[in-house]
Amino acid sequence: MEIYLVGGAVRDKLLNRPVGEKDWVVVGGSPAELEADGYKQVGKDFPVFLHPETGEEYALARTETKTGPGHRGFEVYAESDVSLEDDLLRRDLTINAIAESSDGTLTDPYGGRADIEAKLLRHVSDAFREDPLRVLRVARFAARFHKLGFSVATDTLELMKEMAAGGELDTLVAERVWKETAIALGESRPDIFIETLRNCGALEIVFPEIDRLFGVPQPPKWHPEIDTGIHVLLVMQQAAALSDSLPVRFAAMVHDLGKGTTDKRWWPSHRGHEQRSVELINELCDRLGAPNHCRDIALHVGLYHGHSHRALQLRPDTVLKLIENTDAFRRPERFEEFLLACEADARGRTGMEERPYHQATILRAALAAAVDISSEALQEQGLEGPEFGAALRQARLEAVTAALAGVRGG
Repeated sequence: MEIYLVGGAVRDKLLNRPVGEKDWVVVGGSPAELEADGYKQVGKDFPVFLHPETGEEYALARTETKTGPGHRGFEVYAESDVSLEDDLLRRDLTINAIAESSDGTLTDPYGGRADIEAKLLRHVSDAFREDPLRVLRVARFAARFHKLGFSVATDTLELMKEMAAGGELDTLVAERVWKETAIALGESRPDIFIETLRNCGALEIVFPEIDRLFGVPQPPKWHPEIDTGIHVLLVMQQAAALSDSLPVRFAAMVHDLGKGTTDKRWWPSHRGHEQRSVELINELCDRLGAPNHCRDIALHVGLYHGHSHRALQLRPDTVLKLIENTDAFRRPERFEEFLLACEADARGRTGMEERPYHQATILRAALAAAVDISSEALQEQGLEGPEFGAALRQARLEAVTAALAGVRGG
């Protein structure tokens, strides 16, 4: 029985990146042998065991034969005669198909190290096409390693195009799509995830609401980049620079979905796109099973980003309504995420990437002033029910009015 370190841990060591989780492959072993050594089996579809001390995953070397559609349609063979090379052959990319023995010797039968040197994301074999989830994984790795200069190999991109055109991506399970998307949004360049999916024709299948934004014009006065799809990519870049928050980055990706449904007769204007965005964001979140936190921030940004951008001109009562409608009194941390996504939207325009977003300062000051109003003082006056609510809102409005006058300069 031989044990090798495989996958991302080996790849990241070769890239001089921090190594996170370690995965191991066991060649020439059996479930009985591993269990006798104290390993605990956790995999049902194929034999995966947890190390009794480290808790790291050890999988028996295996091969997979396609038996049905989707990423689950495989028959797994994991007997002791499966070689290390056989196991590595089933992996997605050559840079993930390198193994390291206990003495540090590398086994690299498919050119992973050469592709690391060439900064290429290349599929290991034509079996790549058997798992549609790999299209999303390649796009995710493109987002992760873009800053290192990596790109998708031409032959791999062509294969991804064939898979998209052949309908294999239609079998993707929504839960897995969301999982890959959430990880991609956490990478240094999440916009590359969307761009890669679009380049291979997968975006219109996985995220048709985003795909239809490309080619939709916006007023050049406000959007020098003009194309709404390009704007979304720029906003995603800015969101990644401003925040590590998944809800902020998700909101950046979906905030303008309504512009994709504007009647062409009204281009480049998009009156009413905010409400249409809300409908589409809800549909997308329902389809993917996105968590409520992501949905809430995305809905607020989709509906109210225009209000945020006009903070310099809004009346105090409108500012207070914005604070109330975004649930900022109960969840100020989410209001901060709302502001960050709005700032990303404002900066996600050609030539405006470094422009200060004073609107966030104004709205933060307004919220702080409103929060400072003491409800206890009003209760001590004997106010109850509707009278108390009206008095509290009036006091908050006066506080917001004073705060806005202060930050706006009178």
